[in-house]
Amino acid sequence: MDRNVSIIHIGLVGGNEFCAELLKKTTSVFEQDEIHAPFIAVADPDPASPGMALAEQLGLLTFTDYHQLYDPRYSIHLIIILTPDEEILRDILQTRPERIRILSYHVFQIFWKAIGNEERKLRQRTEEMETVLNGIQDFILVIHPDMSIAEANEAFLQKMGYTRAQVIGRKCHEVYHQIDHPCQRSADDCPLQKVIQNKRRDRQLQRRVLPNGDIRHYEVSIYPIWEKSGKISRFIHISRDITEQRQQEEEITRRLEQMVEDRTRQLKETHAKLLHHDKMSSLGKLSASVVHEINNPIAGILNLAMLMKRIIAETPLGPKEIEQFGLYLNLMETETWRISRIVSNLLAFSRQSRMEMKPLDLNRLIEQTLILNANLLKIANVRVETRPGPKLPEIVGSQDQLQQVFLNLISNAAQAMEPKEGGLLLIESGTSPADGQVLVQIKDTGVGIPPENLPRLFEPFFTTKKRKGVGLGLSVAYGIIQDHGGSIGVQSTVGEGSTFTIKLPLRPSGEKTA
Repeated sequence: MDRNVSIIHIGLVGGNEFCAELLKKTTSVFEQDEIHAPFIAVADPDPASPGMALAEQLGLLTFTDYHQLYDPRYSIHLIIILTPDEEILRDILQTRPERIRILSYHVFQIFWKAIGNEERKLRQRTEEMETVLNGIQDFILVIHPDMSIAEANEAFLQKMGYTRAQVIGRKCHEVYHQIDHPCQRSADDCPLQKVIQNKRRDRQLQRRVLPNGDIRHYEVSIYPIWEKSGKISRFIHISRDITEQRQQEEEITRRLEQMVEDRTRQLKETHAKLLHHDKMSSLGKLSASVVHEINNPIAGILNLAMLMKRIIAETPLGPKEIEQFGLYLNLMETETWRISRIVSNLLAFSRQSRMEMKPLDLNRLIEQTLILNANLLKIANVRVETRPGPKLPEIVGSQDQLQQVFLNLISNAAQAMEPKEGGLLLIESGTSPADGQVLVQIKDTGVGIPPENLPRLFEPFFTTKKRKGVGLGLSVAYGIIQDHGGSIGVQSTVGEGSTFTIKLPLRPSGEKTA
C-alpha cells in the first residue's frame, strides 16, 4: 500500500439489504486493489440483519449501538447512513464528533446509484450528483481520460473564481495552469499522469497560483474509476487546501528557530559572563594568595634586618651576636628562596617562561636541584638518599622547567616531614621496562596525604597547607610534565609518607632538539 495515500475509514449505520448489497459489490474491489475508503464497521440494533451477518463474515467490526462508531480507537472518518430513519440522522448530526463527516441515507442512495451506473453518471451532470459533490468542502473534479473536466463541485468553483460554464469541457491544464496545450510535466510532477502510468491512485502536494494571484498549497489525490472492461473511464480529482496548515507549520518552525537562536545567544552571553566571573574570581583568589604568601616572607626578612641593625647599633659584636647573625641570615635565605619559588610557580603557571628543549642528564639535574635545596633540607632535618640509575639515557626537555618540578616536589617533601621533625627523602631514577621511558621516584616519610585529597592534588589553587603555598606547585609540575609528553602520579599513606612517580619519554612528541 502506498504510504502517501490518505485512508478514509467508513462506518455504516443500518444492516438492511441495502447494506448487504453495498458490502457485496465493494468486497471484490477491496480485496483486489488498494481501496482508499474501506468499510471497517457496521452498526445495527439487530445483530441478525443481513448487513450485520455479512459484515461478520467479512471480518468487519459490528456494533448494536451506532454511537460506538465515535470511539477514536477505530479512526472512523465518514459515517454513511443506510436507513431512512430521520431520528437517527438528527441524532448522529447532533452527537457525532467534528472529525467525522456524514452522508445521509438519501444523499448516499443517489451517490450509490450513480456509482452503480458509471456510464450514465459520467455522461450526465445530474442534480443528485451536484448535491453529493457540493456537500464536500474539498475541491472535487471529475476528469475524462482526454484531460477534459466532466464535473466540478461548488467549493472548487467559488475558490478558483470560475463559473461552471468556464470549467466543464475544458482541459485541466487550461484551468490549473492557464495554458492552451498539455503541460509537459513528468509523472513525478503531474499526479494525473502518474495515475495513468501506474494505474493506481496517487497523492501529491502542489503549489498553485490562483487567477487572482493568490498562492495556495493543496493536497491532491487522484483516484481512477474503472470500467468493467478494465479501462479507466474517469478520474476523481480531490484537492484539499492546506495553505493555512502550511502557514501554521512554517510559523511554528520560524518561532522554534527563533527560540533556538535566542536561547543560543542567551547561553553564549551567560557562558561569557560565567567565564568572565570565573576569570575574575581566580584572579582575585590568585592575587590575594600571592600578596599573602609574598608578604609573609618579606615581613620576616624585614624584621630580621631591622633586628640585626638594632643589635649592631646597640651592642658590640661578639661571638654570640655573630652566631645569631648567622642564624638570622639562614632564615632570610630560606624566606628569599620561598619568594623565589612562589614567583617561579606563578611564571610557570602562566606559561610565560620559554621552554628551551635540549638533551638532559636527569641524574645531574636532580643533583643540582638538591644543592639548591640543601639549606631548606638541613633546616627541616631531612636526610637525603639518592639512588641514580646507572647509564640512564638522556632525555630531551627544558632544564629550567624540569628543575622547577623537582624543586616543588623536594620542597613539598621537606614540608611534609616538618611535623615529624625530619625524616628520609629518597630519590631514585631508572628506566621503565614496560614502555622504555625514564622514571624518577621521589619518596618521603612525611605525614602523608588523605585519600580524599588525592583526586584534587594537581588542581590549581588546591592546597592542604594552612599557612604555606598558593596551591600552584603541583599544578605547575603536572603541566610541565604533560608538556614533555610524560606523566606524574602519586601514592600516599597517611602517617607513613608519599611517593611521586614521574615518567618522561626520551624525546617529547613533535619537539626538536635545540
